[in-house]
Order: sequence, then C-alpha cells, then structure tokens
Amino acid sequence: MLNLWFTEEWTPECRFSIKIKEHFHTEKSPFQQLDFFDSYEFGKFFTLDGIMMANEKDEFVYHDMISHVALATNPNIKKVLVIGGGDGGTVREITRYSHIEKIDMVEIDERVVRLCQKYLVQTSCKLEDPRVNLYFQDGLKFVEDAKEKSYDLILVDSTDPIGPGEGLFTKKFYTNCFRALSEDGILINQHESPYFDKEAGQMKRAHKRIKDLFPISKVYQFHIPTYPSGHWLFGFASKKYDPIADHKPEEWEKFGLKTKYYNSEIHKASFALPTFVKEMLEESE
Repeated sequence: MLNLWFTEEWTPECRFSIKIKEHFHTEKSPFQQLDFFDSYEFGKFFTLDGIMMANEKDEFVYHDMISHVALATNPNIKKVLVIGGGDGGTVREITRYSHIEKIDMVEIDERVVRLCQKYLVQTSCKLEDPRVNLYFQDGLKFVEDAKEKSYDLILVDSTDPIGPGEGLFTKKFYTNCFRALSEDGILINQHESPYFDKEAGQMKRAHKRIKDLFPISKVYQFHIPTYPSGHWLFGFASKKYDPIADHKPEEWEKFGLKTKYYNSEIHKASFALPTFVKEMLEESE
C-alpha cells in the first residue's frame, strides 16, 4: 500500500501534512503551479505553488465568513465584485441571495477556474449563474478601471501577498476599491493570520493601509484547520456601516439560508478578538 502525503511548510520549523489517496492533476499555468489531490480526511483539494487553497471538508468555513457578514450588515447589497476566488466558493455563497443583481468575478488565472469547474464541483457549481460575469484579468487593473461607485460590496478572496496576489495588498489597490464602492459600500478582504510571524506581518500592513482609507475598519476571526495555525482573519471596511452597530440579524435570517459555520451569534462574536491580536492591530495603527 502506497503511503502518500501532501506536506505544506507553515514555517521552517512547522509543517502540516495530509495523507492522500492520489495526486491526480498537476500543471504550471503562466502564473503558478497548480496541483489537485484526493485525500482521506479532507476529500479533494487543490494547491497553488504548494499552498493549500480549498478542500471539500472545511471550505465552508472560509466561504461562509467571507460572504455572509457583509449581507447581514447591509441586506440591500445589489452589486458585488469578487476579486480572486477562482475555486468559486465565494460566488456560490453570494448567488444564494436572489435579490443580488450582478456578481463580477475577476480571476487572473483562468486555469484555476477551469480546473476547479472540472475537479472541485462543490465550490465551482454556481459560476454559470446568469448574474455572474467572469473576467480573467488582473484584479488590480480591473478595480483601477472600474467606474466610480459601481459596487455595493467588494470581496477580496485573494491568495497570500506573494506572486499573483501581491498587488491585492497594496495601498493603491485599496484606494481604488474605496473609489469603486458606493456611498454605503463594504470591503471584505482576506486578512491573513495573526499567529506566525510571516502572516502576522502581512496582516498588520494590510490593516494599516485599510484603516488609513476607510472611516470604519474592523477585523474578525474564524477557525479553519487547513490554513496556517488554523486561526485566520478577514478585514471589514466600510464607508458607512459598522458590522456590530448596524448588524441586522432579523433581516438576514429572513433570507432563510442554511449555513454550516456562520450564524447571527458568530457574527457578533467573531469581532471579539484575543488580546494579542488587538495589540498587533493597535501597533499597526
């Protein structure tokens, strides 16, 4: 019996391993190395440049938390921009809201989308919804060219700030997001982890840049086993809405969505951060 393992190096002294049944697809796109696996514990999953992106077992945690917090703060969101998110999970969650009129998804690497449509149907199943428009181009350039106030919600579902995802953590990018958002627009961004030094440094830089631009800027947390340390963050920034003071649980619950991680209690609780995270964010400010 073959004893195959996928291993991701979280730090030079810490690694995360998953026993796999099969490494069934590998290719190098113009942007990055893509690999697809089938595993015993986490089902099918894919990696970019050797880093876990999404798997069948715990993807719901990330996709619930990037999507529903904004809609429970402003249930009247109509126009959404997703930057990155090539696996389709974020779009899948947003399409569950029938009142949303337009979902633009911008992914620089078309091969990520096409391979997920083939191999990771659980997340990519709603990319053909008629409200979804796919753009295979640089998200940085797309937002720079976007009309002023064209979106109510921008979800930055990016990889780490290396390689193709690097530009999505810059002040220029966040400035263009601010301009492309409506007067009550919300920005949710993948905010890295506070636990290991590399991700914590990236988290602090992103937080400072967003805090300098948006009148309301907060950070919330969630727990996902397959991301480094299992402790991960999103940033919530808005021109108008505060995710706690303006939280509308009764209105959100009327949508009747069945979720596996997100709920109205988690919404409020996720903004209650550990002391060491609060201190890091205060330092960055």
